[in-house]
Amino acid sequence: MAGLLDRLAGGEILVGDGAMGTMLFERGLKTGECPERWNLERPQVLEEIARLYVQAGADIVQTNTFGGSPLKLAQYALEDKTEAINTAAVRAVRKAVGDRVYVSASCGPCGRLLKPYGDTDPEEVSQSFERQLQAVAAEGVDMICIETMTDLTEATIAIKAAKTAAPDTPIAATMTFDATPRGFFTIMGVSVMQASEGLAEAGADIVGSNCGNGIENMIRIAAEFKRHSSLPIIIQSNAGLPQMEGGTLVYPETPEFMAEKCRELVDMGVGIIGGCCGTTPEHIAAIREMVDERGG
Repeated sequence: MAGLLDRLAGGEILVGDGAMGTMLFERGLKTGECPERWNLERPQVLEEIARLYVQAGADIVQTNTFGGSPLKLAQYALEDKTEAINTAAVRAVRKAVGDRVYVSASCGPCGRLLKPYGDTDPEEVSQSFERQLQAVAAEGVDMICIETMTDLTEATIAIKAAKTAAPDTPIAATMTFDATPRGFFTIMGVSVMQASEGLAEAGADIVGSNCGNGIENMIRIAAEFKRHSSLPIIIQSNAGLPQMEGGTLVYPETPEFMAEKCRELVDMGVGIIGGCCGTTPEHIAAIREMVDERGG
């Protein structure tokens, strides 16, 4: 395959995959259970999910490593299995997809508040991310996606850890924003402008947003990123905001609705369009069809 960054630089639009958690819950993951434990105990499920997203037309498929840093795994007393969990995750996806698509290592927040807001030392966070990312890098991932960040300091630490662990691997970094009367900000008070500048300064190759919003707000967030950054933009929207229906969490945005709205992302030149919570292979298939129609 051609280099991911070269394809983006050439104006190609790549389609990401959809939700991991949604797919795992559908297959029996319980609330409060560690999703990454399944990498060791049920790798065939991860292979199945990867295959479904490839069949839907995704160009990029993520690993089940969102909570794979030792600090996060420590919440489940699994920190000593950091290398095994991250290695198994990459191998499961690679087994399913081969070299047909890019394998992206997901890296989410460590689950701790950094000093001075919390009690966790930044150096401890750096070492934690580096340990996780060395494990995925050793398996030859095509991309690292640092995602769902709300603290720019933590995102910066993760990007720098990725640069250390995998200096030649493209790094995407996304933050999660809330709509406020003053515009979009993370819960830690980071604006889209601050995010776009800070993530780029830390060394991210691709910047953008995931989670926390349905597609209509994400279009507005994407437009702000385009105003403040010359880097490729990645947008991974939720299928709307979840609602409880009969005791079940339901995401209201249909594949057809999301794909139709994603035309606006294509028109503004967003480089990678995928999905987050509530999105399924059906959502990705609809986005793939739309991108192909638009000549992306």
